[in-house]
Amino acid sequence: MRPVPPPKSVVVPLPPSVLPASGLAGVAGALLLPVDRPGIGWVLSGLAVVGAVVVADRRSREGAGGGFTWRNAGWAVLALALLAVGAVRASGWLFVLCVIAAVVAGSLAVVGARTVHSVLYDMLAVPIEAVRAVPWVGRGAGRFAARRDGVARRVALAVLAAAGLVGVFVPLLASADAAFAAVVNALLPELSVATLVRWCSVFAVVTLAAAGACYFLAAPAPPAPVGRPHRTKYGLEWTVPLGVLILVFGLFVGVRLVVLFGGTEYVLRTGNLTSAQYARGGFWQLCAVTVLTLAIVAAALRWAPNATKADRLRQRLLLGTLSALTLVLVGSALSRMWTYQQAYGFTVLRLLVEVCELWFGAVFVLVLAALVRLRPAWLPRAAIGTAAAALLVLAVLDPERLIADANLDRAAAGKPLDDRYLARFSADVVPAVSARLPEPLRTCVLRQVLRDDTPDGWPAWNLSRSTARDVTFGPVTACG
Repeated sequence: MRPVPPPKSVVVPLPPSVLPASGLAGVAGALLLPVDRPGIGWVLSGLAVVGAVVVADRRSREGAGGGFTWRNAGWAVLALALLAVGAVRASGWLFVLCVIAAVVAGSLAVVGARTVHSVLYDMLAVPIEAVRAVPWVGRGAGRFAARRDGVARRVALAVLAAAGLVGVFVPLLASADAAFAAVVNALLPELSVATLVRWCSVFAVVTLAAAGACYFLAAPAPPAPVGRPHRTKYGLEWTVPLGVLILVFGLFVGVRLVVLFGGTEYVLRTGNLTSAQYARGGFWQLCAVTVLTLAIVAAALRWAPNATKADRLRQRLLLGTLSALTLVLVGSALSRMWTYQQAYGFTVLRLLVEVCELWFGAVFVLVLAALVRLRPAWLPRAAIGTAAAALLVLAVLDPERLIADANLDRAAAGKPLDDRYLARFSADVVPAVSARLPEPLRTCVLRQVLRDDTPDGWPAWNLSRSTARDVTFGPVTACG
């Protein structure tokens, strides 16, 4: 279903707590969020946004009970956990994926169970509503500034007076005590035009994100979803293609069983292939098959006939068999990728596609669970939740160090090591490189990994980078 915006004739009220709560969240984001790198400031900014939305929503309901449930809280905790990865891991690509997943989880936390919109809208509800909230916040700010009781003027005077006092006394106290000056320098970054532009940009984005969430919660609840009518047509058009696809998959699984009992050498001998060539020639095709099958299963759950008991039984049998066979294909794809990596080495891309394939397998297990009662409405959000959980597990496993250890194991077995690829990683690989690479290659790789010696302010503190700064280098050598 398409998103259903509030009717144009309905004016969404602006609770008085929204502007100060969103503004404070924006200030916290401007001061705490390190835009250019992972750091603890990301999760602190996320906490500020969550707190602003919860407080504004609770006050707007005037003691009638908040609209948040355990589902909202679960998605919010998941979003904060994803942002907290930035305080532990230094890998940039991993943290970008975590931030994207955190935006999705945060949107689902705001949406809760009240929506009848599409899943795509629910995943992007906060960014979408942040854009819609711009005129809403603008009108509220205009009314606040035009109030006759002088509240806006009093607030402005209070802020200016506080800023003036800080501007006078902090420099005096800093010049009087070196320890206090060190604390001030650590807390306050060096002011420049670039810093001010960054602060203003982050303030605007974070403020609008909090306001967008409040706008969605303040808007009238959408009408209750109308139950879908039972589908009665096109039974033959669904049964025959699905049956043929099951036969094809069954034949493939049968061939895989021959490989299992006859040995991989049987296929390699008959196909004149090496083990690595056999793995490389099948993984990507099996990934494509998995994605296409998932789309077919989703379409069948939505549009295949389900009016009679026979229709539902047929749907369970066909889709259940197809999902079970696809799980075998997932296992085959993972086996081939493992063989390929053993031959050619481990990389970030290969690890990510393995994780994606494992996630596809988890989704098919969820499909099998949904087929028990043929109520798949919960399935999309469950799939999103498992994807976010997979990212968290990947962060806990420390993927770059995992890849480095695997490639170093291959090198210990006499296979070549791509040290230039290893040197492009983040500080997450420093423990493995420092402990296992011999000199002078160890120092060459470490100097490349730690080439960015820009000091972190405390909002950008990161465990991996902080630990890596304690590493010692060997003598300076010429590195190729």
